[in-house]
Amino acid sequence: MFSFLRPHRHDVLIAVIGLLSGLLLWALGLHTQGSRPFSAPWVSLLPLAVVSAFALVRRTAPQVGLIVGTLAVVADQFTVGNMVTVVLFTDLMYAAVLYGTPAAARRIPVTTFLITVAVTIGFLAWFRNPQALLVGILTGVVSFAPAITGVSVRNHRDAAEAARLRAEQTALLAEMDRTQAVTAERSRMARELHDLVANHLSAIAIHSTAALSIDDPATSREVLGVIRENSVEGLAEMRRLIGLLRTGDADAEPSASPTLDTLDALVEQAGTNAGTTGLTCTFEDAREERGPVPAPVELTSYRIVQESLTNALKHAAPGPVAVRLGRAGPSLTVEVSSVFGDRSGPRAPGSGAGLVGMRERVALLGGTIEAGPVDDGSGTRIWRVRAELPVNEGNVGE
Repeated sequence: MFSFLRPHRHDVLIAVIGLLSGLLLWALGLHTQGSRPFSAPWVSLLPLAVVSAFALVRRTAPQVGLIVGTLAVVADQFTVGNMVTVVLFTDLMYAAVLYGTPAAARRIPVTTFLITVAVTIGFLAWFRNPQALLVGILTGVVSFAPAITGVSVRNHRDAAEAARLRAEQTALLAEMDRTQAVTAERSRMARELHDLVANHLSAIAIHSTAALSIDDPATSREVLGVIRENSVEGLAEMRRLIGLLRTGDADAEPSASPTLDTLDALVEQAGTNAGTTGLTCTFEDAREERGPVPAPVELTSYRIVQESLTNALKHAAPGPVAVRLGRAGPSLTVEVSSVFGDRSGPRAPGSGAGLVGMRERVALLGGTIEAGPVDDGSGTRIWRVRAELPVNEGNVGE
């Protein structure tokens, strides 16, 4: 209702210009017809005023404007006529197709075509003169031509709108993909940062606590040596990680990805870090096949062992920490076990992010992982981490 009362500014401009132009033609005595039933010149102003008024609603109520405009242009035929009345009617016809409902946009061109054909045939039959074709042509120009023009413009408008919507959807999908990629990259960076640094910081925390509680210069010196070694290695790992994050940095120092062949060195380092905690670390490579393993599987295996050793250093009771590597058929098995229970002495706090990171890494490769306390068969409760990773060539990197 309110949109009907508030016409578009362009429609107001069309109505005003049309009315003023019609008045100018009327004042100059320019009419389209001769003798008519209502031959007084002022009568032709009535249809002009009607179509000018309903030009105001050509967008907001196009079908109403077309109906009233049709009645006005028919009435104009009984007066001396005004060219502007006919021109404004063609605009109402065009607007009814362009701004009307989809059903009206389909029906109006068909209806005007049928009216044009009927008028042409009717006048030919009435006058029996080829000049009667001019009446049909004029009818087509006034009704069918603007309707077809409206259909063409509407189709182009709808196509442009559809293209705009597709562009917006494409942009939205691209933004969603970008967000997912950023989230995945942040998760990967969080796992790498945790795996690279947690082991060294845990050793530093435990040995520094021990150094504060032991009043023995020799032991303190040994502990401080372990702390320094882990500090240097942790800083080196941090520098390598920061170098990877600085894309395009030509001075970034390349670093080799950890492999299965470096697990023995990792276990040896963990044994050194666990020197004052009562833990003994051992490594067993029980693989039946020594064939190549995809790089993502090697990295994931290394990180699982690294995180498991870190957790053992922080939480395990004194006793053996066993790392076992096995391979049979299409799977690589990584198993780390330690004594489950409380221990006295310094301990480092944990957040649980390590287990989450291990599960995420294994899930990315389509493998399985179990982590929790089990019975080793001799009555001793152990904490065991066991992962099975597929080693087919279809594995993808992280």
